[in-house]
Amino acid sequence: MTQVVIWHNPRCSKSRAALKLIEDRRIAPVVRRYLDDRPSLAELRLARDTLGLRAVEMMRVKEKTFRELGLSQTDEDETLLAAMAAHPILIERPVVFANGKAALGRPPERVLDIL
Repeated sequence: MTQVVIWHNPRCSKSRAALKLIEDRRIAPVVRRYLDDRPSLAELRLARDTLGLRAVEMMRVKEKTFRELGLSQTDEDETLLAAMAAHPILIERPVVFANGKAALGRPPERVLDIL
């Protein structure tokens, strides 16, 4: 079986629910606490491309930090990716990678599509 990786925030109910769905299928994922182990800019670009989303679609745009940084939903992807690399709290969670695919766990059941 392929490796499953979850960018996880244990304080987030959606992230906990996605992790439980994975573990309920007897899969032991690599759990990356992305707030402590920040994804690099290159990793964020790869995540964006694998998800098939624009950078803004993988961001927590209602997060206080988004406003404090003066970011806009119309900013260029590179600007938003750099902000996520510097401030991982801006990354929407969870993000799950498996089988060469990625899924944003909103809702958590979405991760099942790539397992």
